[in-house]
Amino acid sequence: MLTFALTIVRHGETQYNRDKLLQGQGIDTLLSDTGHQQAAAAGQYLRDLHFTNVFVSNLQRAVQTAEIILGNNLHSSAAEMTLDPLLRERGFGVAEGRPKEHLKNMANAAGQACRDYTPPGGETLEQVKTRFKKFLRSLYQRMLEEHGLASSSGPSEAEPPVIAGLADDGVLDVPVHALIVSHGAFIRVSVRHLVEDLQCCLPAGLKMNQIFSPCPNTGISRFIISLRREESGPRASRIQCIFINRKDHLHDIKKSD
Repeated sequence: MLTFALTIVRHGETQYNRDKLLQGQGIDTLLSDTGHQQAAAAGQYLRDLHFTNVFVSNLQRAVQTAEIILGNNLHSSAAEMTLDPLLRERGFGVAEGRPKEHLKNMANAAGQACRDYTPPGGETLEQVKTRFKKFLRSLYQRMLEEHGLASSSGPSEAEPPVIAGLADDGVLDVPVHALIVSHGAFIRVSVRHLVEDLQCCLPAGLKMNQIFSPCPNTGISRFIISLRREESGPRASRIQCIFINRKDHLHDIKKSD
């Protein structure tokens, strides 16, 4: 069995985020000045952790964020980034480049909640989840191929992880650690899949509205995953959520208008 940590970070702010415009996949923008500060703050927060694997959306805002995080890291600055289009943001079709309010108006006109509405040419939530599931399968396979002999106990049901609000929560006894840098809507769908479909264990006191709330720019989530080999391929035998959408590192950064 292999147990590894999975830390998921949303990219830093872009001008489109600041202006409340949808980016999706078709708008490939760079980080704003605030986004650079957020990414650097996330990098400083995570600086003492060792990432054995790094997986990043191939959109520029995610790549920039990952580069800044790794550049601030004491142990992983030379880590190779795997750019994976499976980690791209949800496609918003004709709504890309338009104000988020426009998407709400389209959803209202269709008699649907904005969260569930798919604009023409966009991805459904189910399609985004299918992408994440495909990524998980490839992640599991790669982690076993590269770290199959690694051993760690990880958190157990008898001894739940101690969560002290520190950057190394949950990973002290887990030497294999993957970093993912992706996007807000994609992360929200991914977390919902881990919690609802894969029934990951949640830390005490974590409320459902916190779990499914939007991830802020450079918000950080962490899970501990135990894998086992089966005839059909690698399978997660246990998933433990350590924290979701943590933003402690952003306290000293001026909030965007």
